[in-house]
Amino acid sequence: MPRTYAESGVDFSEEGRSIDGLASQLKFRREGHGAPVNLPGGFSGMIDFGDVYLAMTTDGVGSKMLIAEAMGKFDTVGIDCMAMNVNDLICIGAEPLAFVDYFAVERHDEEVARQIGTGLNIGAEMANVSVIGGETATLPDMIKGYDLAGTALGYVEKERVITGEKISPGDVIIGLPSSGPHSNGYTLIRKVLKEVGVSYEDDFNGKKLGEVLLEPTRIYVRDIVALLKDGAEIYGMAHITGGGLRNLLRLKKGVGYEMTDPMEPQSIFGAIQEWGDISDEEMYQTFNMGIGFAIIAPEESAGVIAERIKGSKIVGKVSEKEGVRLKEKGIEYREYL
Repeated sequence: MPRTYAESGVDFSEEGRSIDGLASQLKFRREGHGAPVNLPGGFSGMIDFGDVYLAMTTDGVGSKMLIAEAMGKFDTVGIDCMAMNVNDLICIGAEPLAFVDYFAVERHDEEVARQIGTGLNIGAEMANVSVIGGETATLPDMIKGYDLAGTALGYVEKERVITGEKISPGDVIIGLPSSGPHSNGYTLIRKVLKEVGVSYEDDFNGKKLGEVLLEPTRIYVRDIVALLKDGAEIYGMAHITGGGLRNLLRLKKGVGYEMTDPMEPQSIFGAIQEWGDISDEEMYQTFNMGIGFAIIAPEESAGVIAERIKGSKIVGKVSEKEGVRLKEKGIEYREYL
């Protein structure tokens, strides 16, 4: 029985070393118009584009696609693909503009493609972006089933980019609710279910378990863009994806994040934890555990911000001691994975 993400086959430490090896070779930098902008810990890349920065992200749906395949239900994974990208863009204050997809298949199925297109279109409307193109690859020797990924483009005015540098002790953490596991941790989920003999067709609170697991990732774009356009005082934002609460550590070094009143995780998380006998520490660094996005704001502004986004609430505060802590669970993370 895999009790950690690493034991299920996804080791963030190995992934980090691989990323370091790749990034160490990326030494060329364009100069002038289109030059890259370094933003430590940022959730997207940026380039100089005159009066604005252009921002780009790329991400995919991951092994959640295997559950879609098992259920024969692909109409929500396009939303996931869109969400994983545009939710990263908004972390620096960028407004998403456009999206392109990459759809790799073992063999083509017109109905599967239609359903994926349906989800991408719904996600595009939620994020207020245009899907302007993409690429389909037929790779029977490499792909078993389907893989879906994409890239999003956005922009932010230079004086409005959110870097996290203003974050200081006393600021407040606002949590925005997730819709479930979003698109992270599914390798662990799938292997736990296989080990305990639970089927995607089994009932879970009145729905098929597979349908619960395919609940699409929430898209936070319209809420965040509206706040920024109204001049809300926001010092930092984090998309809570792989790494869980550790994602807060990407915002600013030298400060800490105390989770004093976290959101109640959805029941699916409790079931996964029980079936897999998974520790609290592993759950909160693999899954979002009910918080899909976080905003850091000064205390005097936090209440108004929380009231404007349905379901959100103040979940903690910024402190002087480095790390992320969830005292009620005895959890402390000192560095990002």
